[in-house]
Amino acid sequence: MGALTYIISNFCTVPRPKTKAMQTVEIKVKMDCDGCERKVRNAVATMKGVKSVEINRKQSKVTVNGCVDPNKVLNRVKGTGKKRAEFWPYVPQHVVSYPHASGVYDKRAPAGYVRNVQTFPASTETEEKYMSLFSEDNVNACSIM
Repeated sequence: MGALTYIISNFCTVPRPKTKAMQTVEIKVKMDCDGCERKVRNAVATMKGVKSVEINRKQSKVTVNGCVDPNKVLNRVKGTGKKRAEFWPYVPQHVVSYPHASGVYDKRAPAGYVRNVQTFPASTETEEKYMSLFSEDNVNACSIM
């Protein structure tokens, strides 16, 4: 019996369907009227795995909750005729460490939001290299001293 159990457990596996994790997809899409909003809502709500759809026309934002692929949601929105649809590029202003850095501020962003740009502080490796050249521990660092 041990050999039969070994063979079944190692060689006879049934593939399990992959389930997507529950996630929130935010898309920026310009909607001018109730018809545009209804068209986008119906296109996204009929997708498999969608739990809820929220549309904020003032911010031009569509929020989709469910077990869906973000790229498929974006393609479905673009399929409604909204070719300029994109993933939501903004984050709340208080989240960004330097909200007034170049490339972060966007005048088309909704109030209280800035563009989601990763800003990293300058590398300290080069600073440390130059500081060690002129340190007092290194006697041959500078011939002028």
